[in-house]
Amino acid sequence: MLKIIRRIGLETFVLALAIIFVLFYINKSVKEHRLLEEIIKRLSAESRVAEAVVVDVKQGAVKNKYNTTIKFIEYSSDNHPLPPLYFTFSGNLIQFQALVIRFDDFLVKSGNPLKGKSAYIFMKAFMLTDQGAEVFPINKKFEIPSGYEVEGVKNPFERKLWRRFWEYALNPAFAQRTGIKNAQIEAPGTKFIPGMLYTIKIEHDGGLRIDASKIPEILKKK
Repeated sequence: MLKIIRRIGLETFVLALAIIFVLFYINKSVKEHRLLEEIIKRLSAESRVAEAVVVDVKQGAVKNKYNTTIKFIEYSSDNHPLPPLYFTFSGNLIQFQALVIRFDDFLVKSGNPLKGKSAYIFMKAFMLTDQGAEVFPINKKFEIPSGYEVEGVKNPFERKLWRRFWEYALNPAFAQRTGIKNAQIEAPGTKFIPGMLYTIKIEHDGGLRIDASKIPEILKKK
């Protein structure tokens, strides 16, 4: 090694090491930036919605009270369904709690590729009762939400980013510096009845809403 250094000169050797270090750093930064873009794409995708239907209604333990089971499906940013979740409540006035992030109007109007749409993460499905609430978790704080994990990548940067996301999203001081208009918990809900399809949508500059429509006859069980 010493002979090589003497042959090419100390300055040239140091320069070569510096170039190698810079190339390594650039390559790492490019990979992390691409990963970040993939995560943000999933976070802000307009096509990311959820649907729910009533799959069963049974007599409950109390007279004239019925247990309602719903099937809940989230859709990924490329419109692929995630594994279904089933929730059974002692009634049918059901709500979905989500963290909703709205970006500055200017970013939305200009169609900013990263911050041009409201973003959301489902947290839980629940129903309020006289005794409190019946709750089923969907996503937990500080974890990578369902459907947002970049497939084929096991990178600590991704998990670290999401831990920061949960902290930053609800930190007003940081939010203002990053173009976030506001971040808040929303819980749209409605009465769930058999024969209806409930679609949860998010607007570019707004929050979540639930649209209800009749299930097409061809999809109904005989």
